[in-house]
Amino acid sequence: MAETNQFFVHASSYIDDEVIIGKGTKVWHFCHVMSSSKIGKNCVLGQNVMIANNVILGNSVKVQNNVSIYEGVRCEDDVFIGPSAVFTNVINPRSSVDRKAEFKETIVKTGATIGANATIICGNSIGKYAFIGAGAVVNRDIKDFELVVGNPVRHVGWMSDFGERLEFDEKGIAKCNKDGNSYSLVNDKVKKN
Repeated sequence: MAETNQFFVHASSYIDDEVIIGKGTKVWHFCHVMSSSKIGKNCVLGQNVMIANNVILGNSVKVQNNVSIYEGVRCEDDVFIGPSAVFTNVINPRSSVDRKAEFKETIVKTGATIGANATIICGNSIGKYAFIGAGAVVNRDIKDFELVVGNPVRHVGWMSDFGERLEFDEKGIAKCNKDGNSYSLVNDKVKKN
């Protein structure tokens, strides 16, 4: 086990050259972090996680077991990625055709949650504090605070930044039952008041 004053890497994991890992981060069993990737402070990479070249993870990102995050993906702070979630980086892959120059960027914004076994099609953005249900297939941009499920994803509601379902009144106002914060729904967009 490689433990420094800065971060922890289990002995079964492999960290390539030119990787930046922030203080307090934990890299657990059988992970591979590839070159030129950047992992922020206080992140957790569960068992069997692969972080590809040039991937950027912000601070306090939690990546659960069996997730591969491919080049072209960027996660901002406080993102949660559930077990066996899948990212892609090419729209039309073929084994015999080199499409590395065609990688599409995927951005997962601050506080978003991606449920177990969800598939994120490349070239889409997942909004702040959005919530992707387990097994969903994301084939479009997801709005801030939006709750989506299904294949392909469909809108089923809104979530607070605390992770609770929001119920809006006739004036377009909702309050989180857990932390009391208030939200407004205007023109099919949610903002925290």
